Amino acid sequence: MVDLDGTMIDTVGDFEQALGAAFAEVGLRAPDRAFIARTVGKGSEHLIRRALDHAEGAEALFEDVSGRYQRHYAGINGQFSDVYPGVREGLEALRQMGLRLACLTNKPTAFARPLLAGKGLAGFFEHVFGGDAFERRKPDPLPLLKTCEALGLPPSRVLMVGDSSNDAQAARAAGCRVVLVSYGYNHGEPVASAGADRVIDRIDDLATLLPKGL
Repeated sequence: MVDLDGTMIDTVGDFEQALGAAFAEVGLRAPDRAFIARTVGKGSEHLIRRALDHAEGAEALFEDVSGRYQRHYAGINGQFSDVYPGVREGLEALRQMGLRLACLTNKPTAFARPLLAGKGLAGFFEHVFGGDAFERRKPDPLPLLKTCEALGLPPSRVLMVGDSSNDAQAARAAGCRVVLVSYGYNHGEPVASAGADRVIDRIDDLATLLPKGL
């Protein structure tokens, strides 16, 4: 299972553009890129609420701003984002090793699928599950357990690859092993403190790491 934002694709630019446009329409100043990078990872609702608090915007604006944000994000999805180095090579190597892959993200499925397709990554995955695919999101273990079911494998045989404590907490609770990348968002905290089995610098490092064991 592979996370999306901050793990495979640096999407902060997309969040920045969509939030900026939505906030401008209601007369608010959107938070800067550093704030967004610290805040993403728990779904768009969490990001928008935190951004409104940061801008001292009224809670009553949430529904309005959320609708505007979703519309703007759909229009620019992927235009201001980049695939991290080593991701394509790593996914290809994992597939060549005979491993089955699923993308598991808190990003809405309607945004995750076209983003993967637009960046040429969709073909690597048997399943793509967004934050709205199940009743709860990471760090709850439910999405991981459901993804394991879809793969037909017990959690003990499935590895979670992510960038934050959300992924690590969910994996631990689900009974999966977990590897985190060193370059992700992780809410502004050091990724080494998130409790992963290993921290790697590039996803293609997994091709040499897995045969030796975590």
